[in-house]
Amino acid sequence: SELIRGFLLSGMPCPSSCPPGLLALMAPGLALMAAFSLPSQAGDRRALPVEKPSGVKGRTLILLDVNTKSPVRIISENFLSLQLDPSIIHDGWLDFLSSRRLVTLARGLAPAFLRFAGKRTDFLQFHNVKNPAKSRGGPGPDYYLKNYEDDIVRSDIALDKQKGCKIAQHPDIMLELQREKAAQMHLVLLKEQFSNTYSNLTLTARSLDKLYNFADCSGLHLIFALNALRRNPNNSWNSSNALSLLKYSASKKYNISWELGNEPNNYRALIGRAVNGSQLGKDYTQLRSLMQLIRTYSRAHLYGPNIGRPRKNVIAFLEGFMKVAGGTVDAVTWQHYYIDGRVAKVTDFLKTRLLDTLSDQIRKIQKVLNTYTPGKKIWLEGVGTTSAGGMNNLSDSYAAGFLWLNTLGLLASQGIDVVVRHSFLDHGHNHLVDQNFNPLPDYWLSLLYKRLIGPKVLAIHVAGLQRKPRPGRVIRDKLRIYAHCTSYHNHNYVRGSITLYIINLHRSRKKIKLAGTLRDKIVHQYLLQPYGKDGLHSKLVQLNGQPLAMVDDGTLPELKPRPLRAGRTLVIPPLTMSFYVVKNVNALACRYR
Repeated sequence: SELIRGFLLSGMPCPSSCPPGLLALMAPGLALMAAFSLPSQAGDRRALPVEKPSGVKGRTLILLDVNTKSPVRIISENFLSLQLDPSIIHDGWLDFLSSRRLVTLARGLAPAFLRFAGKRTDFLQFHNVKNPAKSRGGPGPDYYLKNYEDDIVRSDIALDKQKGCKIAQHPDIMLELQREKAAQMHLVLLKEQFSNTYSNLTLTARSLDKLYNFADCSGLHLIFALNALRRNPNNSWNSSNALSLLKYSASKKYNISWELGNEPNNYRALIGRAVNGSQLGKDYTQLRSLMQLIRTYSRAHLYGPNIGRPRKNVIAFLEGFMKVAGGTVDAVTWQHYYIDGRVAKVTDFLKTRLLDTLSDQIRKIQKVLNTYTPGKKIWLEGVGTTSAGGMNNLSDSYAAGFLWLNTLGLLASQGIDVVVRHSFLDHGHNHLVDQNFNPLPDYWLSLLYKRLIGPKVLAIHVAGLQRKPRPGRVIRDKLRIYAHCTSYHNHNYVRGSITLYIINLHRSRKKIKLAGTLRDKIVHQYLLQPYGKDGLHSKLVQLNGQPLAMVDDGTLPELKPRPLRAGRTLVIPPLTMSFYVVKNVNALACRYR
């Protein structure tokens, strides 16, 4: 087998030259290696659990090969996408989306969808007015706030004079006042979230213009979720406000895709009145009819129903929806949060049992779709490490990256077409960019993913010594390995190259020997580690030992790899995430788009 030959090349003596007694001792190990080297089934791409069994001295060498003949899945070019919560209207950050720094950061993650949705989607009203400063409101009528509001208006006027992509340079004092305002609003927003009672929000025409300008400048495709809780007395959807928004957007020729509502299975808890799946299906059919009446959106995409975690009652909701509107939507969407953000600890992000909770949800969603609309694309929207806005120094730290990177790998390997990260920028701690417009660890992780990972998913084959589980115990993978064709957009690598990404949750380093088609190839390492004294709690990261930071407001840093010589064993440090580009493999699966 290729894997056994690779194992022998790693430095072990040839069995034929060994004493007979030693050969007898080695035989079970070689038999095990041969068993592991058998090709895995197309649907089984998880790394086999690899541990050092008790009584075995020295370090375990893991052998890794990739099936380069054909991909097992092909996902969307926009696989890793972004979300903005409507709360940015409340706390004022929407007025700063034209910031050069924010646009630069968002451009780094293009191409992608930008979903404008969240808990406040169903409390959002559109008003077709150009809002002057005096109508804005805020925490108080003091002198500084008045100057701040006047600055917003002056900034808007300056933007109106620009053609094409509109970029603003906000003075530092203006950003300071905005952060003070946002800090006050943060307490209000948290109170709403914990009490599950939300105040109404108004989206003006100017605010919509700013939102679309940000998406367009950043190379993102806007998906707008309409308010589904405007109901008629018979509980059908009242589409009058949505029609006003659709007409305005069409008059501006905005290229937008649409959704209706957010977590509709939870409406009873929000307003005391439920909307069942079949009724929401009728509402989606009504929305599709409205879109077909407006030429700009007659062929626009429509996604939904964006249900919550697929428990039994939610699955029944989805089934009711699919019976009525399964053919109306272009992709079926749901959302997932791993941890209650109010009780999260850093050790939670290292639990393999938690990493695996998503697999069961995927199976439940796929089972419903296979019944009603086989082959329909599935999206995971609004995904975040923690709910309730997250926790400072946890969901925005290096530790949260283990969940995020595993989510990307698991969803891609299961054929989920798009994953939408909540959130690019918001009032909580689940975001990629903080309120000083500085990228957080998950941003850098996402940037590396975008630069190195292509849409074609490859099957991996792993072999190594395996620990026997104790009775009643399950061995869970602490070493997660995924493989894709390298991104075609990365011109540093020729087509046919392969990118591996690896999560090591062990508290010891692991050694991986590339075998088969990957043997003796030059490898480029991108090792992402926390930077500074805070360890896993750090909000700063280093790439191959060099801290990552923006060069200036308009420039992202160069992501420099560390070249490894051909045939070198990969050494994966403990509690780290890393990417490895195997160059010039000339993989058949990766030669063509």
